[in-house]
Amino acid sequence: MPPGPPGLPALGNLRQMMQARRGGPLSFNKWLSSLIPYGEMVTLHMGSKTWIVLNSDRVVSELIAKRGKITNERPQMPIASDLVSNGKRTVIRQEEEWREGRRVMHQLLSGSNLKVYAGMQELESVDMLRRYVREPDLWFSHNFRYATSVLYRIVMGYPLNKTRAALDDYQRVTIEFVTSINRSYVDFFPSLSKLPHLLQPWRHYWAQMGSFHRRVFQQWWDPIRAAVDKGSAPPSFVRDILLHPDTRYSGDDEEAMYLATSVMAAGGDNTRMTINTFIMAMITHPEAQVRAREEIDRVCTSGRSLRLPRMSDLLEMPYVAAMIKETLRWRPTVPIVPPHQVTENLEFDGHFIPAGTIFLINSIALSSEFDNAHEFQPERWIDGSEARTTNNFWGFGGGRRICVGWKVAEQALFIAFARLLYCFELSPRGPIDNERLNHQTVNEPFPVKATVRSAEHALLVEEEASKYEASFSKFGSTAK
Repeated sequence: MPPGPPGLPALGNLRQMMQARRGGPLSFNKWLSSLIPYGEMVTLHMGSKTWIVLNSDRVVSELIAKRGKITNERPQMPIASDLVSNGKRTVIRQEEEWREGRRVMHQLLSGSNLKVYAGMQELESVDMLRRYVREPDLWFSHNFRYATSVLYRIVMGYPLNKTRAALDDYQRVTIEFVTSINRSYVDFFPSLSKLPHLLQPWRHYWAQMGSFHRRVFQQWWDPIRAAVDKGSAPPSFVRDILLHPDTRYSGDDEEAMYLATSVMAAGGDNTRMTINTFIMAMITHPEAQVRAREEIDRVCTSGRSLRLPRMSDLLEMPYVAAMIKETLRWRPTVPIVPPHQVTENLEFDGHFIPAGTIFLINSIALSSEFDNAHEFQPERWIDGSEARTTNNFWGFGGGRRICVGWKVAEQALFIAFARLLYCFELSPRGPIDNERLNHQTVNEPFPVKATVRSAEHALLVEEEASKYEASFSKFGSTAK
């Protein structure tokens, strides 16, 4: 096996990892960085499990992408999968159950649908811009509403009409789920989950969390389910794929609920985190903000005539496009990608790796494989492929488990980045430590001042907002 840090009897390196997680995101990232000197692959003994942390683009490409047939499985996760998710969340389901969810999600998030979704993303971004104008101090909340609203239209068919409190609950669900992965000792000693429930003191806490998640999902799912039953639902993923009699998803109704709501939760929250990271990059690297805005102005401003950037402008804005990759690289939103379990013995680089070993992609290590890695430099990606985020990049995972919605996310990020920079000057509203980026909160993660560039830009936003309001009128509701 590859080398790794020394550990304790029985626990191995488990205590080191748990202590790092308890210290918060910065502490955990520093622990991941401490593994880099051990080499491209690092062995960690985690209770009864063996992890191999992948620290380079080369080994990720070889083991996750090229050998995905035997490195695609998810390990048993008694907390996140069973107690918190009732065994239903697609992203952590094991191969057989995952495949059906993946099939229907691919129908939803690829192909000719992408052009339709770009129109939705442009429309929903206008509401985000208007909220920035009216309530700039709630910029972080506006980012999450935008990210979620696009997926809500795609999945449910309706414009998003939820209060901030409802959105906060939905965001908490995703944050809690992500932080539940490999959080408890039972995840590293799975046989403990077979004990009588009275001998599982951890069970009550995680089961309560799972019940809360289910209630939140149910509140978002039930109205759409009822509309489908009545025949009044608009075109959507739920109506036309999950619940359609001809193309019906093979899972039961609860699995359909978890699939639909998890697409929104995971996609929306990752987009929120990436936009937040982008804003931190802009306020700590003002020269990049100026360069990007100059590129956008060349395309979207002609004399006194202004227009918002569109998805069709992507190829004319290579620097803005490159910002997507650089944002994901500079401060990875997911420092360690969900685990891949080896299903067959394999040999690689002179190491024997037995079946059951768990691979984890160390995003912190991969992000450091660049010159001036701590600097935000989008120009490093301008090579003709900057518009394709997954080209030579692992920001959306890899192999067969790559995020199926990466293209939808890429579009959402380009539109958000370009339109925010076109309409607003972004600056710090207080001291900033760009390494202390806490995504696990529904409150403001760092102080930002968003100032409208001019009265003309404010007027443009309000004029475009009237089109957004019109999208609600056909559903008999108004934006909240």
